[in-house]
Amino acid sequence: MHSMRPHTFPFALLALALFSLPLAANAQSVTYHYRHYLFTLPASSAWRTAGEAWTYDGEPFDPPPSMLVDGDDVPSLPPGVERTTQDGWNRDAIAASIREQIADALARDPGKVTIARSSTGAIVFDGVGLPGRQVDVQAAADLTVAALENDVSDVFLPVTETQPQITVDPTLQQQGLKEVVTVGESDFSNSPVNRRHNIAVGLQKFNGTIIPQGSAFSFDKTLGRVDGSTGYYKELVIKGDQTVPDFGGGLCQVSTTAYRGIWEYGFPILKRINHSYIVSHYSPQGTDATVYPPGIDMQFLNDSPAPLLIQTYAEDSQAYFIFYGTRDDRRSEIFGPFLWDRTPPPPPRTEYSMDVAPGATKKVGDAVPGEKALWYRFLTTGTGAENIESVYSSYEARPLYTLIGVAKMPAGSSGASIPTTYMEDQSGVTLPLQPYRGLP
Repeated sequence: MHSMRPHTFPFALLALALFSLPLAANAQSVTYHYRHYLFTLPASSAWRTAGEAWTYDGEPFDPPPSMLVDGDDVPSLPPGVERTTQDGWNRDAIAASIREQIADALARDPGKVTIARSSTGAIVFDGVGLPGRQVDVQAAADLTVAALENDVSDVFLPVTETQPQITVDPTLQQQGLKEVVTVGESDFSNSPVNRRHNIAVGLQKFNGTIIPQGSAFSFDKTLGRVDGSTGYYKELVIKGDQTVPDFGGGLCQVSTTAYRGIWEYGFPILKRINHSYIVSHYSPQGTDATVYPPGIDMQFLNDSPAPLLIQTYAEDSQAYFIFYGTRDDRRSEIFGPFLWDRTPPPPPRTEYSMDVAPGATKKVGDAVPGEKALWYRFLTTGTGAENIESVYSSYEARPLYTLIGVAKMPAGSSGASIPTTYMEDQSGVTLPLQPYRGLP
């Protein structure tokens, strides 16, 4: 086993210089960044401590033990010596907060996996090759103190990533499939049964897939047909301005998981579209990638030195895409989200429909606020070229939308029916990756 490249680099300092916001007086907090993960901790009173500062003729010095006396009878100090009390930072308390609320959640032991071919030539995994990771808590505490003292609101977590123990079939190893290149992760907690089923079926479609070096990967092409014949259940999907059951609801969890891994590593993104409205499963905003074959796809270019092999895995409501191959010298850091233009949901919308049983009601959309989100990717290539790319997402505000079933449409009413044509994101806007030109 060996350590992967440290997760922070000089672009992180540039990110903080460009985008960190001053901390509000008496309401200090720090946001910690690791890939798409965000953790915000308040600067609690336990983080502060009182300390003493000693000077002699205005210059700092270390007093002898005879001067370090507590109590009511404090001896007078020699001429030129001054002792003042000042607030400081309790690094031990800060470290304890980081450990309890961040480090323990991120900590992971390196996995162990054997990758081979079956008699039919299919890829077979024995074990899971998740890399280990460990937060340097003391270093994070030092960065926190530096941030607080300089009115900086954001810190990039110092995280050590460790390669798993990998045993690879010699023929695969000769192709360059020797280590974990990147991992995509997402959380699908609070998903209903049908959604969990579809996520499991969708993940399995990609397990063992090899993406040749230099080729473009299409999520939809690999996914294939989505209906009852391919094992999917009906679950909620976005169709135009309604959210209704259809086969494969939840597959965007799979595409988002894959997208995060390749985006965070620095692969060129050829196609990515955000959902038309904010979906809680894909927090933080701006890190999602919606799909709906054949028109809505997620694509990227494998410009690494070797093929990529995908292992998919799910445990404890966490989905993973593990990409094996050969790492190169690129360095990548994502920073965001910058959120603005938040708008409240429109007034509730109610319409008649003959697609609903007469007298019954059917909710086809929840009230959701609108918002825009922006992320930046700081990328250094193996040749030393540096680039700052933006990823923009626009989410619509949606009303509480209810259909009332009728046997016959009331006079003068065109009513509403559930669309049969998928219209996800056709009215949304997703900008291509562009160099940074300033916040909107």
